[in-house]
Amino acid sequence: MPRRYWVETLGCPKNQVDSDKLVGTLTAEGLVAASTPGDADLVVVNTCAFIEDARQESIDTVLALSDVRRDGAELVVTGCMAERYGSELAEALPEVDSVAGFGVPVTLGRTRRPGDEPASTLPSFDLLNLPRPPATSPWAYVKVAEGCDRACGFCAIPSFRGPQRSRSIPDILAEVDGLGASEVVLVAQDLASFGRDQGVGERSIVPLVRAVGERVERVRLLYLYPSDLTDALVEVICESGVPYFDLSLQHVSRPLLRRMRRWGDGDRFLDRIDTIRARNENAAFRSNFIVGYPGETEDDHDQLLRFVEAAELDWCGFFAYSVEDGTHAAGLDRQVPSGLVAERLSELTEMQDSITARRRSDLVGSEIEVLVDTPGVARSYREAPEIDGIVQVPDHLEVGSYTTVSVVDSLGPDLIAEVVTVPVGSTEASR
Repeated sequence: MPRRYWVETLGCPKNQVDSDKLVGTLTAEGLVAASTPGDADLVVVNTCAFIEDARQESIDTVLALSDVRRDGAELVVTGCMAERYGSELAEALPEVDSVAGFGVPVTLGRTRRPGDEPASTLPSFDLLNLPRPPATSPWAYVKVAEGCDRACGFCAIPSFRGPQRSRSIPDILAEVDGLGASEVVLVAQDLASFGRDQGVGERSIVPLVRAVGERVERVRLLYLYPSDLTDALVEVICESGVPYFDLSLQHVSRPLLRRMRRWGDGDRFLDRIDTIRARNENAAFRSNFIVGYPGETEDDHDQLLRFVEAAELDWCGFFAYSVEDGTHAAGLDRQVPSGLVAERLSELTEMQDSITARRRSDLVGSEIEVLVDTPGVARSYREAPEIDGIVQVPDHLEVGSYTTVSVVDSLGPDLIAEVVTVPVGSTEASR
């Protein structure tokens, strides 16, 4: 009987891509997927280490899976926590058989014989360029680069993901073709800078988006640094039919952004958003903001509140600042008390929830084209998978199909829609 595996993925979409490629490798090694973690011979946890809450979730998940694994099953921890903390993590988690960073050994799935080297000491492979199995849903993430060249004050990612390494466009397109997905979501730590590290003298994100758009119905971009949102990039996003802009803003106070080692300010951001809306009034926007970064004053917070109210973003996430060892911000003075951070988070979230609900309600009565992800669940271009609201549709609609529906109601971030009925005797009805 072949060995069975279970891969548990935590964190961002980029981690999901890594897990998909790991699954492809395990399958090529002859392993098969287990129906539950308790049935697996090999249990792999792909961890996240971005902030403290994510690290705690990773540890809790490892311990929970250790409790349910069967006797003799191997438990391996990989991903960001493994890469960042390595031997320290292995020491803290004696339940784990192996801690292996991004280079999970290519022999991971093979049964080790007595005397073999432990998995953590075996040669590693490059996840970024490994093949992966076809998509299991109508959409798929595609990671186009690894690492980041920026030095944002709050972020430790460059310290364990390394500098930016862009893939070649032909390799990316080959992966897109093999996935068979109808919607492709391009992701990277610094997506808009794709190709900058390849010495071609210019970024390659625009031709990449065009090339992917020729192969799939929808191409969506996540994580765009605002200074790299050029006119050419705006144009190609709007032309793609998915005018969805996920902008990594983090704050709007100019002094605080400089303290974060970030570019921009609220006025520049609003101007860019207004320019895009003038080009396409139906453009959708998402962003994330850090609350309680060291030195954030009441005036800084008020500026962010005013921006959120004025920008009317469709989707917005707010996150409490997390101290990350080795980052610039870890040594900054004027830490914001946790109680005050919680108050600011609550105030911002309440405002944005109201804006999101209103913008969703404004769509009632309109007709939209949706991609059916699962029975009864669909998305228009306005909703990115897994992170935004959904469109509830009739269960009978075929998964993977594009359908025009009429929005009849809204429920917070979600829409409720019905299939557009074609009048009897019309040209469409007679087809």
